[in-house]
Amino acid sequence: MSAAKLNERLSPLTKFLYGMGDTGFSLSSTIIGVYFAIFLTDVVRLSPSLAAAAIWVGRSWDYINDPLIGYISDRTRTRWGRRRPFLLFGWLPFALTFIMLWWVPPWTDSLARAIYYGGIYLLYDAAATFVYMPYYALTPELTADYDERTSLNTYRMAFSIGAGLVAFTIPLMIVGSFQPQNAGRILLMAAIFGFASALPLLGTFFGTQERAEYQALPRPTIKESLRAALRNRPFVFAMGIFLLTWVTMDLLQAMLLYFLKYWLLLEAQSDFILGTIFVVAFLVLPFWAFVAQHWNKRLAYIAGIAFWAVVQIILIMLQPGVPMAFVLALSTLAGIGVSAAHVIPWSIIPDAVEWDELQTGQRHEGTFYSLVTLMQKVASSLALPLALLVLDRSGYVANLARQSARTLLAIRALVGLVPALLLSGGIAFALVYPLSREKHLEVRQELARRKAASR
Repeated sequence: MSAAKLNERLSPLTKFLYGMGDTGFSLSSTIIGVYFAIFLTDVVRLSPSLAAAAIWVGRSWDYINDPLIGYISDRTRTRWGRRRPFLLFGWLPFALTFIMLWWVPPWTDSLARAIYYGGIYLLYDAAATFVYMPYYALTPELTADYDERTSLNTYRMAFSIGAGLVAFTIPLMIVGSFQPQNAGRILLMAAIFGFASALPLLGTFFGTQERAEYQALPRPTIKESLRAALRNRPFVFAMGIFLLTWVTMDLLQAMLLYFLKYWLLLEAQSDFILGTIFVVAFLVLPFWAFVAQHWNKRLAYIAGIAFWAVVQIILIMLQPGVPMAFVLALSTLAGIGVSAAHVIPWSIIPDAVEWDELQTGQRHEGTFYSLVTLMQKVASSLALPLALLVLDRSGYVANLARQSARTLLAIRALVGLVPALLLSGGIAFALVYPLSREKHLEVRQELARRKAASR
């Protein structure tokens, strides 16, 4: 069967309506990633150790939550499909639990407050998983075309990066600064962005259509799904690429504001600096889509991520008082790498689904995506609390204008050296990733022959 016959083009409208669903996930995850740690330490006045414990408790529920929801969505059969019903019924809990993350309880006991934030974070993660896991699993079901998936994810990441830009800038305009006296403004910000995050999911529900052929597939058992994932070599390497890339993103989101506030002394300009990164990342998306479509995705990833790792090392060499133009120049370069990190790992993962179908005769998209995000959350649930513990051990004092030399060194390492090492690990996985454009086409052609022979 020719490659032309295997093309599965999607209309721009379908790509747009699917992509807009990621607005909410980017808004909520970016706001939490950038501001939640400093909210807990500087507004709620938890020690970094208690803040780390609250974040760990909330995220550790995903060890069960992610694979469970992925498995349930693989087995779901409704008139709306396998994935879309979760968007319809999950958007409101997603909004409400996000808002409650940013409420400051009236009691003053630090342990009681830490227990509250650990519990509400757990509920939020459960509600978020209920909608984002089926959403992600829609990608390989909308198209099986190697390049069309890159295009689809480029649309999605345009919304993601655009929402990230908003999340990096507008909350600070509403809040002003993360001080205890601004708790009311912080809750107002949460209400605005809670519903702004959830409502786009309805656009994706009404604007996409799942393929009926997947409704007729046998319902896999959880044992079959897990076995298929672990035996799928392309998926295992793709999971490593995704894991190390997005743990880096999570770590930088949490630590960059500390770096700007306490090392470069540029808290007042932080929204402009962070906005520059995301504007550039947004503008460069078509470039990475072009590169991925003319190279193998593996090579595009290596080029973009290596560039980003070098920029992070240069960034921590900056000294307080450095000209703003130089900071913005480095932010521009960082945005190029951030753009690659948004597009390419998400485009690599769906290609392993057809490899799985060829080997097992089944499709386990929900389980695959749940395992990817689970591994990322396991790492983040350890990496981010550990980063806060490093701050605590270094002598960090909330809102102290001049931190100790030890604390400043810790902040710089968490923004430069550690991310560069994580990104290097992602490159190592990409070097041995086995599924090229040509190999993926061969897999799809064989699947097409099998389906034609079974009719």
